[in-house]
This record gives sequence, structure tokens and C-alpha cells, in this order.
Amino acid sequence: MSDRVTMTVRPITSPLKETVMKRSPLLWILIAVWLPVVGSNAAAADLRPNILWLSSEDHGQEMGCYGDSQATTPNVDALAKRGLMYRNVWSCAPVCAPARTTIITGMYAPSLGAEQMRSMVTIPSDVELLPTHMTRAGYYCSNRSKEDYNVTAPKKLWSESSGKAHWRNRAEGQPFFSVFNSTKSHESSIRNENGNPTHDPSKVRVPAYHPDTEISRRDWAIYYDTVTQSDAEAGKWLKELEADGLSESTIVFYWGDHGSGMPRSKRWPSDSGLRVPLVVYIPEAFAHLRPADYAAGKSTDRLVSFVDFAPTVMSLTGIKPAANMQGHAFAGSYIAEAPKYMYGFRGRMDERLDLVRSVSDGRFVYLRNYMPHLSQAQHVSYQFETPTTAEWKKLYDAGKTNGAQSIFWSAPKSPEELYDLQSDPDEVNNLASVPDHNARLLEIRRANRDHLLAIRDLGFVPEGQRFELADGRSLREMALDGSSYPIERVIAAAELASNLEQNDEASIATLASYLKETNPTVRYWGTMGFLMRGEKAIASNTGALELIARDDASPENRVVALHALISGMGGDARVKAIATLCELATTKGQSVFTSMAALRALDELNAQRLVPSETALIDSSIDGMKVKVVTPDNRYDSYVPRLLESVLEKYEPFAAAVTR
Repeated sequence: MSDRVTMTVRPITSPLKETVMKRSPLLWILIAVWLPVVGSNAAAADLRPNILWLSSEDHGQEMGCYGDSQATTPNVDALAKRGLMYRNVWSCAPVCAPARTTIITGMYAPSLGAEQMRSMVTIPSDVELLPTHMTRAGYYCSNRSKEDYNVTAPKKLWSESSGKAHWRNRAEGQPFFSVFNSTKSHESSIRNENGNPTHDPSKVRVPAYHPDTEISRRDWAIYYDTVTQSDAEAGKWLKELEADGLSESTIVFYWGDHGSGMPRSKRWPSDSGLRVPLVVYIPEAFAHLRPADYAAGKSTDRLVSFVDFAPTVMSLTGIKPAANMQGHAFAGSYIAEAPKYMYGFRGRMDERLDLVRSVSDGRFVYLRNYMPHLSQAQHVSYQFETPTTAEWKKLYDAGKTNGAQSIFWSAPKSPEELYDLQSDPDEVNNLASVPDHNARLLEIRRANRDHLLAIRDLGFVPEGQRFELADGRSLREMALDGSSYPIERVIAAAELASNLEQNDEASIATLASYLKETNPTVRYWGTMGFLMRGEKAIASNTGALELIARDDASPENRVVALHALISGMGGDARVKAIATLCELATTKGQSVFTSMAALRALDELNAQRLVPSETALIDSSIDGMKVKVVTPDNRYDSYVPRLLESVLEKYEPFAAAVTR
């Protein structure tokens, strides 16, 4: 199939020519000037590049071209010898749906309220997804076949999105933007307990945070096998491209969608969860679109994030990136200045809540934990299906893990983390409190805060509360409304609430003042501040917390206050708070966000500190109930059942003790 577009420009001949010249000699002159321009534009359109994206799931830079001697990736290695390899690339999110949302919009998912795993939000009418821009420019857009975006997409977003989508289905000569996604390296592929990996387990490098056991080594070796399979799939599409005679008219991207599927990579927004491979090949015909540092077989240290992909593709195809895109084009006609930092984020992961933001300059990595009372390893059901995760937890519970291996499971987390990848590639030596790094810490902390304000990060607003505040608007429109979202006050409250070292009288007084704020999100963070500080702080403000628990208009604020009161009180007051929390968790027709928040609170309570009658109350309130909740989209449907299962598993043994 020819890749060229042809246009025949027919001359104006008699009698039309004579008529035009007689009636308007000036019009004829204008036509004579216009015709060559049309021909020139047709030729320019003729040279528009095709764009091919080859993506693979759940794998980082464990590839031969990145210097990993254990990896077997001949196809991408060969592509890297022809193209440019990017060393500092972050996926922005350490899990697929929010990462792909960032890619397809060219906007950080938290700026849209779309950072929560498998959520669904409406975007404002002025935000268009990348395929819409490309289709308008005349491109055939095919996707094979994963979408998995957290935002509503037009019904005809892709020319074709299916297991059969292919550039070959386009019209004759039409330029294409085609995506092929490999699932071979997905985390589920590691779970082969009886597997005999091709890669030698004795030769893999086990990171410092994992226990060096037979199971860990086997799982890492299987992971390397899956990366080889993804590489082979990429090789298949590259061979088809060559067979179709399109290799020299197509710009190729190869990338992974976030770090490896092993625990403490996937789902955690440190470098291990965010750093991904990116190889870009730009043929000689489009040398004018190459960045200045492009050279075949070379690498670049330019910082690149997934938010940069959409504006870069537009730039490569001659389209000016949309003004609301937040990324930086790193190739093409609209190359932008390289950013100083890459930014990452973590929100809710399936049924478990967290709020982490990360920043890196390529060498140093900073993490800000806004919910430090929660461990990195909250029980996400799907993550525990990986053998390494389950074994690692058993070893930790048995006291058989060292300091580096225990960080993942322990709580509270440090509110701030700072790592030097040069000396500590596994990110286990926190430098945040080391005086020699104070200046760097202050600078990167400021960069994080400036970024949150610049994109108007919605992650600080509880998920259900967002929809209430939006009141029919898109969440992005609500985020831009200072009266609905006074972001500076909210972030100030979140920073104080999560800085657990600020436990002095003045800090507690400030937190107490937040409980009286008119904005519900500021009240939320004031309440969280007491929950995260524990009994002493809670005891000093019981009355204010009881008012929040009883009267607050936001159910999620009530849940946090109840959780705090249960943790800091005893007797009849605690029993009453437990009963109310159970009611919020299990009421039929309840909002999914309220039910999830209440069930998480019940699951996070220290069952050892509750008396048997209290644990029996929790068990009897939930046991046997199939809670039907109201959800904005079926993507939320599995979370309440998973949390119910976890709560029952936790409290049934205690409840059984009462009946014996």
C-alpha cells in the first residue's frame, strides 16, 4: 500500500479561463498565485509522518539497551541503535489507568480529578483527547486495544479501537497514528508459582527492598521472561511496518506504561514505580523534526514525562499543542524548553486510599506523603496475588526482614522522603533529615508545592466531596473555581495535618481552627490531622470532633471524625461511634465513596484494642449483607465487596471469641 498522498491540480482552461480574464483580470492573477501554494501545501501534507506507538505493560528499564545484562530484548535494542533512547522518563503514575489518562489528555490526571485508580470523570468541553486532534488533522487513528482512561471519551475517539485495529485498515495514502499495546509483561503474568523461568533466577539482581529468597528470585526471573515476550511482540509490528514499506515514513515510540509489576514498583510513585523505557526513532526524511540531541544509537538525559507525549505527537505532525496541555513537546516543530523536574502522583489504588506526590530532577527523588499514617503496602487484594508480595509480608510479620526490607510495610511513613539515585538506586536511605541535603530538600519541596498550585491538583479533595462541590460541573471546572476550591488554604491544611512532628500547642490550635472552616475540604484536613496524631491530640478536641462526626454536611468528613473518636475514646461513646460508622458503611443506597471511606476506617481500626462486644458489633453489622451502593460508573463496582471481605476477615475471629 502506498504511503503517499497525491493531488492533481488541473489548469483553468477555456472557456472558463477566458470568462475569468475578461470579467476580472485581478481575480485571475490571484488564482495564478494561489495554485502553486495549493500544490506546495499538498506536497507538505504528502510528507507528514506516520506515528507508531508500541507500548508494553508493567515494565521498567530492565532492557538490554538500558545496560541490563540479564535482559533479552533484541528488537527494542535494535530500534535503539537506529533511534534515540531517553534515560530519564517518568510515567507520572505507577499504575495504568491514571498514567494512560495523563498520556491521552496531555494533562496531569490530578488536575482533572482523574488520578484515582479506575475512576471516571467528565472533562470540560475545551479539553480534547489526543486522537481527536489527530483525526481532525486527517490522521487515521487506530488503537489495539487498551484504553482504560479515567475520563469520559467521545464514542468515536479512535477510527478503530479493537483487537483487530491496524494501520492497514486506513484509507489509501492516509497518514496514521497507531497504537499497539502488549499485555505480555503485565503483573498477572508473573504469578506462575510452578513456572520454570527461562532467565536464570540466580543471576537476577534482587533490589535491596525485597528479601533475597527463592520465590523473589523466581518471580524476578519470570518478570524478565515477560519483558522478552513484550519485546518479541514489538518486533512483530516493526517487521510488519517494514514489510509494508513504511519504516522510513513512520516515527516510532516504544515505551512501558509504568515500572515493573513487582511489589514496591507498581503502585508506588518512587523512581522504581515511575521510571520507564522510551526509545524514539525518527527517520531521515523527518530529520528536521528531530531534537538537537538526536543521534542514532545515542541516549539523552532530557527529562520526559507521560504528560509530554501528546504535545510531542502533535508537534511532530505539525499541529501546535493545545493551550491546556501541561506537557512539553520534546521533538517536532514546537519543541519546548526541557523541564527541570518530573512529577509523579499516587491516589487511591483500587479499594485503598493514599495521597503521595513525587518530584525528581533525574538524580534526586522527593516524595511527600500526605497520609503518612498509612503504610506503602496497604492491602490491595490484587497486589497480594503476586507470590513475592505474600511471602514478603509473612517474613515481615515474623520479624525476618531487615531495615530496608521493612520500610514497605511499616507505618507511619516519613512525611518527606529524599533519595539520591546515584548512591542509592533502590531508594532505601532517606536523606530528608540529613543536614547536608537541607538546601536541596527545601528547593525540591518548593518545586512540589509550586506544581500542585500550578495544575490545581484535586487530589487533596476527598473523592466523593469533589462531585458534591462540582455540582454538575466537570471536576476541572470546579478546581479552577477559587470559591469551591481554595487550593492554597487546602494545601496548607494538608501540609500541617501530615507533618506529624508539628505536634506542639500552636499546631494543634491551628488544626482545631480548621475544624470550623466553611470549606469542607479544609475541615477534612483539620480532622485528618487529629486522626493521624492519635489519642493525645484527639482527647484535647473531642467536642469539636464530635460536632464534625454528627453534623458535618460531608459524609467523608464524618467518617474521619468517627475514626478519630473511636481511636481516642472508650466506653459507650466509642460503641456509639462504631455503630454510626457501620451504618455509614452498610446502608443500602449509600454513595460508593461514603461506603468505601467507612469500610476503610473499620479495616484500619486496631482490632486488638477493641473489646469483644465491639468487634462483634462490627461483624454483625456487616456479616451476610450485600451492600448495594450508588456509583457514578461501573468502574467502582468491585471496591465495596473487596473492602467488605477484608473487614469480615479481620473481625470474624474476634467476634467468634465472644460466642464461645
